[in-house]
Amino acid sequence: MLKLSDFIQVVGGKVKKPGKRGRKPAKIDLKAKLERSRQSARECRARKKLRYQYLEELVSSRERAICALREELEMYKQWCMAMDQGKIPSEIKALLTGEEQSKSQQNSSRHTKAGKTDANSNSW
Repeated sequence: MLKLSDFIQVVGGKVKKPGKRGRKPAKIDLKAKLERSRQSARECRARKKLRYQYLEELVSSRERAICALREELEMYKQWCMAMDQGKIPSEIKALLTGEEQSKSQQNSSRHTKAGKTDANSNSW
């Protein structure tokens, strides 16, 4: 005679009952599955290619920026060495005279604007 305990198994503290429960595996067409896999692989390779192109462009732009900064640093070093020798580089002179001119232009425009605002405030 069969007992209930013959049908019930205890595995890892869980009770398992015999029988076919749950979702049954669908019969998947092997060719369709293979084609989906190939398509997925193609898309993955395309994404990888785009990612690498983006990263290569990023690296090249950063390398160009580094080169430009190195050139600028070298220029500033040259200026400092010239100033240590008591010479003022022409670029710095141009910057200083440019600043002085812009300051004088700003001051003259401020005086003009101030005169206009004073005239406007007295008009009423």
